[in-house]
Amino acid sequence: MSKEILSNKVAKLKESATLKMAGMARVLAEEGHEVINLSLGEPDFDTPFHIKEAAWQALREGYTKYTPVAGLMELREAISYKFEKENDLKYSPHQIVVSNGAKQSISNIANAIINPGDEAILFAPYWVSYYDIIKLAGGKPIILNSAIENDFKIDPNELENAISEKTKFILFSSPCNPSGSVYSKHELSQIADIVSRHPKLMVISDEIYEYIYFDTPPISIGSFEQIKHQCVTVNGFSKGYAMTGWRLGYMCAPTWLSKSCVKIQGQCTSGASAFGQKAAISALTGPKDAAEEMRTAYKRTKILAEEMLNNLPGVKCNDPKGAFYIFP
Repeated sequence: MSKEILSNKVAKLKESATLKMAGMARVLAEEGHEVINLSLGEPDFDTPFHIKEAAWQALREGYTKYTPVAGLMELREAISYKFEKENDLKYSPHQIVVSNGAKQSISNIANAIINPGDEAILFAPYWVSYYDIIKLAGGKPIILNSAIENDFKIDPNELENAISEKTKFILFSSPCNPSGSVYSKHELSQIADIVSRHPKLMVISDEIYEYIYFDTPPISIGSFEQIKHQCVTVNGFSKGYAMTGWRLGYMCAPTWLSKSCVKIQGQCTSGASAFGQKAAISALTGPKDAAEEMRTAYKRTKILAEEMLNNLPGVKCNDPKGAFYIFP
């Protein structure tokens, strides 16, 4: 009887493949098996001490109450400054929404934009949750495939052909989970030119791996003048600051969309934890030594893993320029 009363939406929804794998790994470990868990995108570093210290101080000062749905103004101001200084993105604090992880930001955006039957374009390979977030919002994912020969990057002509009257947004990550590919300025400009010819089309740029790069720093597609009003930038603290369990993400968007996301979040979770947001301020404004040390360690292990994989018969890899993934 219980299954019969479930909604069609949840009955068709797949469990997160990443979380399912992580759960299986935990069960095997509890049974005494030696497990190498390659499921979750979990940095093998602890959160830098000064960030934890900021959380402890916030608790001592009584930051244990509700926060504004969009986040503490002090944190949104810090994010606004970060965007302008590091990404050439000019957004006021009122256009920024802090969420319980970057995943919630993406979900808020999808639910704010998609009507049943609308389409959203994904660049494959893509993070597994993108697909089902779109489905849960009532949309239809349109997949653009790529190949190792093109460094797992899409063909601009195929993107142009995939856009229809039903297309609401394009969603991709750079640096990419799971390929490690990073779109260059020229490649992003090609995408921007296509988007600019479709004024009702939005671009959602997932930049959660922004600080993990091995060549030149990644560029935000929202910095291209011709599509600034069509872009949403999503980021967070999980990867660059080893803060996965803190569940803190954020987004910047045109005012009409950021207000809509606040409305949605207000009916779901409200604001993120108060002391966590105070720690996030410390992450943005404090020293970046730990982030640089993590990036150096990732590059060292990337080179080793890439060499070993390419030496296996029948296996080849692209050369990931960011994130901490290889897609053999």
